[in-house]
Amino acid sequence: PTHPDRALELPAELAAMLSARTAAASSPAASLWKRGGGAGSRGDGCTSCLEVRRRAAAVTVRAAQPKRVEAVAMESAAETAEAEKEVAAEKEVAAAGGGVEDKYGEDRATEELPVTPWAFSVASGYTLLRDPHHNKGLAFTERERDAHYLRGLLPPGVVSQDLQVKKIMHNLRQYKVPLQRYVAMMDLQERNERLFYKLLIDNVEELLPVVYTPTVGEACQKYGSIFRRPQGLYVSLRDKGKVIDVLRNWPERNIQVIVVTDGERILGLGDLGCQGMGIPVGKLSLYTALGGVRPSACLPITIDVGTNNEQLLNDEFYIGLRQRRATGEEYHELMEEFMDAVKQIYGEKVLIQFEDFANHNAFDLLAKYSKSHLVFNDDIQGTASVVLAGLLSSLKVVGGTLAEHTYLFLGAGEAGTGIAELIALEISKQTNAPIEECRKKVFLVDSKGLIVSSRKNSLQPFKTSWAHEREPVTTLLDAIKSIRPTVLIGTSGVGRAFTKEVIEAMASFNERPVIFSLSNPTSHSECTAEEAYKWTQGRAVFASGSPFDPVEYDGKIRVPGQANNAYIFPGFGLGVVISGAIRVHEDMLLAASETLAAQATQENFDKGSIFPPFTNIRKISALIAASVAAKAYELGLATRLPRPRDLEKYAESCMYTPVYRSYR
Repeated sequence: PTHPDRALELPAELAAMLSARTAAASSPAASLWKRGGGAGSRGDGCTSCLEVRRRAAAVTVRAAQPKRVEAVAMESAAETAEAEKEVAAEKEVAAAGGGVEDKYGEDRATEELPVTPWAFSVASGYTLLRDPHHNKGLAFTERERDAHYLRGLLPPGVVSQDLQVKKIMHNLRQYKVPLQRYVAMMDLQERNERLFYKLLIDNVEELLPVVYTPTVGEACQKYGSIFRRPQGLYVSLRDKGKVIDVLRNWPERNIQVIVVTDGERILGLGDLGCQGMGIPVGKLSLYTALGGVRPSACLPITIDVGTNNEQLLNDEFYIGLRQRRATGEEYHELMEEFMDAVKQIYGEKVLIQFEDFANHNAFDLLAKYSKSHLVFNDDIQGTASVVLAGLLSSLKVVGGTLAEHTYLFLGAGEAGTGIAELIALEISKQTNAPIEECRKKVFLVDSKGLIVSSRKNSLQPFKTSWAHEREPVTTLLDAIKSIRPTVLIGTSGVGRAFTKEVIEAMASFNERPVIFSLSNPTSHSECTAEEAYKWTQGRAVFASGSPFDPVEYDGKIRVPGQANNAYIFPGFGLGVVISGAIRVHEDMLLAASETLAAQATQENFDKGSIFPPFTNIRKISALIAASVAAKAYELGLATRLPRPRDLEKYAESCMYTPVYRSYR
């Protein structure tokens, strides 16, 4: 023991070591770590481990005694040379790919670089196997197993990622119930992220109906029963006043895309409350698999304000608030707090996609926040964009221009009015006619009949633009006989609403009637592909919202096209991200539609489809991203400067690839 007033005397060597540690702790690198900022930081999180180690090591060497400097320098010469090579490679990649720091090594531009599997520290051993970002299962090499303490934690066999994909596809095909496949896919996503996306990308046509519509509808209905672990953030009325703290609980800071729902209108299934989380999770899986947006940059959110679904309120497995749905001021105050918090935490350039909000909120939210936030409503704008692409493509089959056709909708909600408006905008763009004149080519039927001017006083605001001067009719069949449309589009959510009489009426005065049955899931589709072909003697140009199997009619196999939003929103989101756009403009949606329509070939038309196959979706998404980004630069909405010379190659370099990385 020493006297409290006397300093403790230490051996010279130990004093020097402590002095070096103190210098390192008070160095810029250490203080940067503590306050979680700086040029190389992860948003407002910590800087990369590599950078902190490099800076701290340099300071430590400078602070040590001269005799120790030489030893340290000799000992780390090889490591320094290797680090310099990596830094040079990283700079080259940054020049090629640009964008936000790629901390997990997710982009195509970083595919060949070795990465360090770290979260808050370098992951190893049992922790590494439980980390979905870095887990590779049996694909860890012998060297990686030694370096990261995995010996004995895995069987001795080493397999390739391709063999893992083959095995899981074999297992998935054993399930006869689609929901079982969905649960198996979600389990895989939670334990091995890269394998999940490799599986989905390599088998997109087979697995798209599993991770999204129609299976996701059943998953949402039963979400409380199949819930295992949270896959996104839940913001509820209980969080009012502290929403920003809820957002801070999410571990990632470099968020680029948020998909948010309040669960009030899930597909055509109605109010599913908190269990609507399956929709944001599914949409963001497609943002990554089809559009190449990094999974670490995606955030699914559900706003839980209660539910009016009595069945859920009485379900013991329901996971949300057990109360009637909040409305009015209480609802909008929570939404405003949420939108402000998102902007404060993640900045102005995060894309917020509204998904499956009820009509009365969807239009209000889009109108309110489109001027202050980067917002996009997939039900209104995404559906419209993909359907417009289908119509532009169908003109190559039926002939004429967009302005020469007449359009009749069954359904005047978000999807119907959104598609109608985009059709009118495209006609206006092509003809230079006023938008008001172009709207007169489009007619809508809702639950009370044809929308006409005599009903104007009783219509919801978003329907009034479509109230034309015509005699009122109450049924779809009467509207068809009166208007004689060339294009019939269903967005009603009413299954089998396109009866035999309706479709035969369309075929009676159209050589090639265009019939789009868009409601989801399959059980809510206005008609099946087989019915459309059979009742038009094989003459229909058909597309649906949910997938249908190929149909044989009159000795010919027809492959019905699917007007799936997944053609548009992943590439659209990527284009917004790579350009650093701060707002969504309608011309960006038109650009996406025109690009998609251009991808359909005569080979597709010969098979009966007006959309390209999903097997090419990653290439299509890159093309759409390039056209959307180009339009953002043209409109002065892009902030990522200078503009890349080749936007298509730039988009491809920024796309996430699920190939396993080599670990140091």
